[in-house]
Amino acid sequence: MLLLIQAPAAFILLSRLLKGPSRRSPVEPHTATPELFGAVSVVVPTLNEAERISPCLAGLTRQSYEVREIIVVDSRSQDGTPDLVKAAQQKDPRFRLINDDPLPSGWVGRPWALHNGFLHMAGLGAGDKGLGTRDNSQSPIPNPQFPIPNSQFPEWFLGIDADTQPSPGLVAGLVKAAEAEGYDLVSLSPQFILKYPGEWWLQPALLMTLLYRFDPAGTNTQDPSRVMANGQCFLCRRSVLEAVGGYTSARSSFCDDVTLARNIASGGFKVGFLDGAKVLKVRMYEGAAETWNEWGRSLDLKDASSSGQIWGDLWLLTCTQGLPLLASFILLSWLVMGNSSIPVLAAAGLNLFLLLIRFALLLAIAPSYESFMRSPHVAPLNDRVETRNFPFLHLPVYFYLSPLADPLAVLRIFLSAFRTPKQWRGRNYG
Repeated sequence: MLLLIQAPAAFILLSRLLKGPSRRSPVEPHTATPELFGAVSVVVPTLNEAERISPCLAGLTRQSYEVREIIVVDSRSQDGTPDLVKAAQQKDPRFRLINDDPLPSGWVGRPWALHNGFLHMAGLGAGDKGLGTRDNSQSPIPNPQFPIPNSQFPEWFLGIDADTQPSPGLVAGLVKAAEAEGYDLVSLSPQFILKYPGEWWLQPALLMTLLYRFDPAGTNTQDPSRVMANGQCFLCRRSVLEAVGGYTSARSSFCDDVTLARNIASGGFKVGFLDGAKVLKVRMYEGAAETWNEWGRSLDLKDASSSGQIWGDLWLLTCTQGLPLLASFILLSWLVMGNSSIPVLAAAGLNLFLLLIRFALLLAIAPSYESFMRSPHVAPLNDRVETRNFPFLHLPVYFYLSPLADPLAVLRIFLSAFRTPKQWRGRNYG
């Protein structure tokens, strides 16, 4: 019985993983070229981000003349976030600080802030939430260092989260990749910065729940309902966002990035999800408990999925990630006790094979983690080994033990799939 349930799921998983070798190479940093002059408006939504926004602001300042403006949409932070933005503005006049309007009924805070940023970037009146006639008086103030004709509106909208750390050349490299592949929308998977043993053990297991459910980054997903996206670095053509009404179609979604990307893909636009580990880093949460509570409750993607998709994903995760560790232990125990029937042998072989895949995937995702974690909690392995060629050798032992957290990771997806968040990023929802 176990074999009959797991075998189809294992086949689906393999069909996805086998796309990995042919995926597009990671996005590389690039130097801006004249045709990109002023092509991008960056929008950063903030709410009490003072403790982690400084690396983001510094990274955006290091982007070149392809960035026309950097709009920080603050939702009335109380921790000094606006002061940090104003300080950055003194050094780089491309920064613009605005406050979004009070959150309307039916909207989640993040898509509302991004929608407001888009309206300002697109030159629409701040009060024109319906995307009506463009108001040229809202056009961005020209930057003396990067003088761009005021009549020219940026072609690209780039949403960036405050917890990210953009590398120099990120924006130019991302736009070049989008244009080369013909994408109307493209987002990046980042390189994660982890510090403490608990998160090194839990976070890769949670990340694996995404790898098991969706095609690898850098492959073209044909089914719009299975498109993947990451709002931490989310590049979209301005004309496409105008065509779909900005973020209105994702207004009530707690995974607005995936919801919006799937809506855009359903409209016939080309959507991509690429590996951005070479150009973007992120420090998302502090420790395992925060990772469990905050990241875990959005990974189910229920707001962007049908009930059939949710149940199908839960079945696949249970069979291929949640069960193999426990099932292998039980089945091997039976074999030791003399029960060597063909069904038991077949089930044991399948589960051991799934475990082998899981441990092998550690090598595949190793570049998605920052190496040399010089923390009092975590000691890196042999510093003399070249990380560029062997990044997996410079990650702590807890990373290699993360498959032991797989049952917990799958349980977290189950718990999240049947709960609606009541509180998110300092806001309460009814």
